[in-house]
Amino acid sequence: MDANPEGLAFSIKLWPPSQTTRLLLVERMANNLSTPSIFTRKYGSLSKEEVRENAKQIELYAKECSKLILEVLKRGPITKVDGAKPTSKTFNEACETVFDISKGQRAFVEAEEAEELLRPLKEPGNSYTKICFSNRSFGLGAARVAEPILASLKDQLKEVDLSDFIAGRSEGEALEVMAIFSEALEGCVLKSLNLSNNALEEAARAVCELIPATEKLRVLQFHNNMTGDEGALAISEVVKQYPMLEDFRCSSTRIGSDGGVALSEALQTFTNLKNLDLRDNMFDLTEAYLSYLNLEDEGAVAIANVLKESASALKVLEMAGNDITAEAAPALAACIVAKQLITKLNLADTELRNEGAIQISKALEDGDAQLKGVDLSSNFMRRAGVRCLTRAVVHKPRLKLLNMNGNFIFDEGIDEVKNIFNEFPNVLRSLDENDPEGEDDNEFGEGEDERDELESKLKNLEVHQED
Repeated sequence: MDANPEGLAFSIKLWPPSQTTRLLLVERMANNLSTPSIFTRKYGSLSKEEVRENAKQIELYAKECSKLILEVLKRGPITKVDGAKPTSKTFNEACETVFDISKGQRAFVEAEEAEELLRPLKEPGNSYTKICFSNRSFGLGAARVAEPILASLKDQLKEVDLSDFIAGRSEGEALEVMAIFSEALEGCVLKSLNLSNNALEEAARAVCELIPATEKLRVLQFHNNMTGDEGALAISEVVKQYPMLEDFRCSSTRIGSDGGVALSEALQTFTNLKNLDLRDNMFDLTEAYLSYLNLEDEGAVAIANVLKESASALKVLEMAGNDITAEAAPALAACIVAKQLITKLNLADTELRNEGAIQISKALEDGDAQLKGVDLSSNFMRRAGVRCLTRAVVHKPRLKLLNMNGNFIFDEGIDEVKNIFNEFPNVLRSLDENDPEGEDDNEFGEGEDERDELESKLKNLEVHQED
């Protein structure tokens, strides 16, 4: 504090800059960026909006820089002890939040190596919030070295990756190691936990009991653990502890039907779940009820592709009311061709139209001798699509139901369908809700040329199964 000539005291706040100072800084940078210069002549001038936005971003970096400068000033000078090098961390180390020892060769880790590997975690004031011990198999000695270190970080850790960290160990040792890590992590408010690739087999149930419980967990990964039904039953109990779960992966875990049912029941109340990966399991899936899930084409194609490669015993496929269009029809058709045991297909209340209906019809025509019921009602189909579907299924020996109501069929088209099913009157459901006028005929016309073109498509269409 100084005195002015009149003897009045005044002070100037130099650090940290006030909001007014920051705004002036943004304005000054904006002026500098917009002022004509050799750079603007060479690269072009920015608009006023671009100038101001870039100036704000630069000021934000300056603000973060000022915080780091203050931290350095508050820490004070570094003194050497017994000739040792200063222990202060470099700028990069101070900002480091991820500790990852997964790089390099896959290897077993024992106590001595663990001391060296985990040394950075012992540095006072470190900022690590995520640790990755993947690709290093911890023995008992290494686990005991890690235990106090992890316990000291429990207030700051948010993400823990323990994938492939006990692989290759005996079941007994693996369980002891897991117990040590679990106890060390107890109390952590984790958001993400990865326990994949640990070849747990029958030990999965015991390991699940050791997983630290936290209501904050958003991501849980349990991929490739050969869990089986017993492990899946244990996992289904574990996930109930995580009501905020958004991402759950339990793929390639050899789960059968009992485990699949248990997991499904456990996950059905998870309102925040966004990503669910249960691929490459042995659920013995026979019925898939996926109606009115707002899947749209992208979701329908993804599910069809997964079902095509798995679920060999699938008998029921319901995907009604998902805003599916003809764009998804090729994937759905390929899935249907691959499911030779299918007995019921429900694609009602979608938007397949004639083009999509033709592709589905061709898939049904080529196989599905077990088919008992097909529902393509309310699909914006016209006469050509309805005729194709009718001819594709009329001779199925087990067919009990065909529903094509709620489409855009003229009276002569309805008469044609009824004549085809003249010998099987109980199979064809009512067609009294069809709208012969339908939508704009200019867009969805039903002229002879279109019918001929669609019929030609049906004759030449081939539905392939991808290798």
